[in-house]
Amino acid sequence: MAYFIFFWAQDRQYTAAPLAQASGFGYWLVFFGSVILLFLAFSFKQADVVAVETSRAPDSGGWLRQLRERLADSPRLAAAIAFVFRFQSFFGLIIVFALAVIFSPIRNDANIFLSTRNLSNVSRDVAETGILAVGQILVIIIAGIDLSVGSVVALTATGAAFLLMRDQVAAVPAILLILGLGLFIGWWNGWTAERFKIPSFVTTLAMLSIARGIAHIWSSDIAVPISYGAGGADPLFEIIGERINGVFPVPAIIMFVVAAIMALILHYTAFGRHLYAIGGNQTAARLSGVAVTRIKIFAFMLCGFFASMAGILHAAQLNQGSPNEGVGYELNAIAAVVIGGASLAGGKGTIIGAVAGAFILGILDNMLSLNNVNSNVQLVTKGLLVVAAVALQRLKPRAAE
Repeated sequence: MAYFIFFWAQDRQYTAAPLAQASGFGYWLVFFGSVILLFLAFSFKQADVVAVETSRAPDSGGWLRQLRERLADSPRLAAAIAFVFRFQSFFGLIIVFALAVIFSPIRNDANIFLSTRNLSNVSRDVAETGILAVGQILVIIIAGIDLSVGSVVALTATGAAFLLMRDQVAAVPAILLILGLGLFIGWWNGWTAERFKIPSFVTTLAMLSIARGIAHIWSSDIAVPISYGAGGADPLFEIIGERINGVFPVPAIIMFVVAAIMALILHYTAFGRHLYAIGGNQTAARLSGVAVTRIKIFAFMLCGFFASMAGILHAAQLNQGSPNEGVGYELNAIAAVVIGGASLAGGKGTIIGAVAGAFILGILDNMLSLNNVNSNVQLVTKGLLVVAAVALQRLKPRAAE
């Protein structure tokens, strides 16, 4: 790494040929990631020992105990570490962005990653994950989870293609119908979980299969192309997947608008406060007068709504709806939320952090793709990143709480 950083800092004329070999860069990345995981696993053991043996006199062993003692004696250091943990998603985004710049191949004396076209592609690709993460974090804040969003993307993308092409429905009514379908799916997920006291993991896992199956039945197992012009779809729908001035992707603009609106709602309305209250302590929230059941169902409805919105964007960008799309999207959304600092136990997380987590994943995927790293290695890397994010939450010092 020092070799590449040195030459990049000197004249940025190096080529990324060594990085382009998946058997080299990719597998070394996995190796070092595994070492980090072992280190974190050891840290968990140290944390457990400290938690259980609080009555024993402190000894000289255990780096984590010594660190906590130093933090107790140094308020400034504790405050600095707390600041880093508080904005961990932004620091993570800066680090990943810097790595992408450093390890980017050079073409015609220009950094490929920093090219306008590539940055536009990154923001376009992140849009769907970002919107899914906005919906997913609402459910995770209340200590739930929605595993069906990937299948909902496939179902709604296929449905949009059918409405536009076969039924010749205008763009606006078609979009409203698809968004309504997403709301209904979200309502069903939340209602079944609350009515029958079934964990949301189970109800949404069932919907994952149901939505995917309906998409296959609806499309007869084939992709439904979307074309424009005479006898084609409403041209208004095409705008959703385009770029303004050939640079700014409309899906990314939609994602930022959605994230901004939901961030304001989450932090400045009673609905947002009730979400955090339910995630922190559902019993206490109920006793304080919060309509727990109604709020939780509405959170799932919003998650389904945003999943259908992602499906619409997906269909508009690819000009087709396919029942095979959206596989693994639920994992990307959950990963973005976790990397953004949310807790799967509920009661913690921000919209901005979730979107930052989506960009971390998007930039990481783009960096590895530019260096021709095998897609399977990319999946391993993404998994290691999620585990590392969860581990950081476990090791977070009390000063950061």
